[in-house]
Amino acid sequence: MSNLIDNTQKFVVELLTNNLDKKFLYHNLRHTQRVVKSTKQILESCSLSDQEKEIIELVAWLHDTGYTKGIHNHEESSCEIAEEFLTKEGYSIDNIAKVKECIMATKWNTKPTNLMEEIIRDADSSHFAQSSYLETSDLLREELDLLGVKSYSQKDWIQTNIQVFRTEHQYYTDYAKENWLEKKDKNLRALIKDKKSNKKLAKKERLKAQFKSESPDRGIQTLYRVTLKNHITLSDIADTKANILLSVNAIIISLALSNLIPKLDNPSNDYLIYPTVIFVFFSIVSMILAVLATRPNVTSGEFTKEDVANKNVNLLFFGNFHKMKLNEYEWAINEMLKDKDYIYTSLTKDLYFLGIVLNRKYSLLRWTYTIFMIGMIASVIAFAVSFKFFGPERKIQLLSEVLFF
Repeated sequence: MSNLIDNTQKFVVELLTNNLDKKFLYHNLRHTQRVVKSTKQILESCSLSDQEKEIIELVAWLHDTGYTKGIHNHEESSCEIAEEFLTKEGYSIDNIAKVKECIMATKWNTKPTNLMEEIIRDADSSHFAQSSYLETSDLLREELDLLGVKSYSQKDWIQTNIQVFRTEHQYYTDYAKENWLEKKDKNLRALIKDKKSNKKLAKKERLKAQFKSESPDRGIQTLYRVTLKNHITLSDIADTKANILLSVNAIIISLALSNLIPKLDNPSNDYLIYPTVIFVFFSIVSMILAVLATRPNVTSGEFTKEDVANKNVNLLFFGNFHKMKLNEYEWAINEMLKDKDYIYTSLTKDLYFLGIVLNRKYSLLRWTYTIFMIGMIASVIAFAVSFKFFGPERKIQLLSEVLFF
C-alpha cells in the first residue's frame, strides 16, 4: 500500500505542477494536498479496513487531476486519469471502480451513499472550517473569473458563500461534525459581518456620490475655502499691527506723563511745552486711529422669515443672528441648506463684506502708521529746535549779550 500511495503522490505532484493551467488559483496542488491531509485526519477516527483507507487516500490524491484537461466534466476526466494510472500500477479492477465512484461523489450537489464517499466529501470541503477560508474563497472567486466561468462582485460573492454555508453544504462524518462544524459556523459569522460592513460601505459610497453630485465642484470649494482663510489671516495681521501701535503709543504717553510733563511747571522749561504737545498729540491721534481700526461693528443681530425667503440675510455672519432664538436660527439654516444657490450667495456675501472690513482696517492702519511716523519726526525736530533756540544754554547766551552790550 505504501508504494502505491507514494507512486500516486509523485504522479499527481508532477501532473499538476507541469500540466495544470496557471489560472487555477484554487484547484491546484495546494488544494489536493489539503484534501489529502484532511482525509488522513478523518480516517484516523474511522473503522475502515486498510484496503478501504488506501482507496480513500488514492481518491484524495487523484480527485482533481481532471482539471488538467479542462474545467468542464473534470470529475469524469479525473476518473479516466485515475483508471489509466492505477491500471499501469497493477491495481485491481474492483478497487479502481471504487476509486472512480468516490471521485464522482466529489461532484457538487451529489449526495454520498456510503462512509467512504462521506469521508472524501468532507475532506474536499474541509476549507469551510479553516481560519484561512476567506482568503481561500477569494482565490476561488478569482479563478472562476480568470477561467471565464462567472464573474462575481464582492457583494454577490459574499452572498453566494452565505447561501452555500446555510443551505447547500453539510458535513457527513462524525469527525467533521465534532471538529469542523463549529469553525465553519465561525466563518459563516465572519461572512455575515463582511456583508454588513459592505452594506455600510456601499451606503456610504452612495451618499458620498450623491453629495458629490449635489455639492459644488472641488475647485469652487477650494476657491471659497482659500479666499476666506486669506481674508481671516489678513484681518488677524491688521489687528496685530494695530495692537502694536496701541502698545507703543501707550508706552510713549505713559513716559511723557511721568517724566516730561511734570517738568513743564518750571518756568525754565517752558521751551519744552510745544515739542511735548506735538509729541503727545500725534501719539494720541495714532492711538485713536488704531482703536478705530480694531473696533468691531456689530449689526442688529435679528432677521425675519421674509429675509430668509428673499435671501436678504447672510446667516453665516454672527452679527445677523446673535439676538435670534436657537430654534429660529436652526430653521433658517435648514432653509438655506435646501437651496444651493443661497449657500453660494451667503459665502459670496461673506467674502465681500470681509473685504470691505479689511479695506477699512488697512486704510486706517495706513493713516495710523503715517501719522505716527510724521509725529515722531515732527516731535524730534520740535525738541531739537527748542533746545537749539530756546534751551538753557541759548538763554544764558542771550542774557550775557544783553548784559555786556
